[in-house]
Amino acid sequence: MILQRGLLVALVAVFAAGCGDAGETTETVATPEGCANVIDAAVTRSGDRFVVTATVESADTGWDRYADAWEVRTTDGDVLATRVLAHPHVDEQPFTRSLSDVEIPAGVTTVEIAARDSVVGFCGITAAVAVPAP
Repeated sequence: MILQRGLLVALVAVFAAGCGDAGETTETVATPEGCANVIDAAVTRSGDRFVVTATVESADTGWDRYADAWEVRTTDGDVLATRVLAHPHVDEQPFTRSLSDVEIPAGVTTVEIAARDSVVGFCGITAAVAVPAP
């Protein structure tokens, strides 16, 4: 399961009381303009290493502004790997890319995936993903 975290994230739960079926949930997400958001992510084991896949949604306008990288981090903020994105994805939103051969230290049970915008940097929604056990 993925837990989304980031600036200005709001989760609104709507319960019975005349607002729909009991247990109905609506999620509203807002971030500063131009941030690249990780909207989905996965970590799979490949031997003693991992493959990390991230789906990013960004305000790409071309070479002047685009999501230019995403990082795999520990929950303490240590960067474990970086996937450089070599070109804009203006007509491919959201887009998904993978990074193979990622080393995640023993004992790390969750990693955070964060995307970077070429103009405003890291500021969007991140995804926390469980690391598969051996």
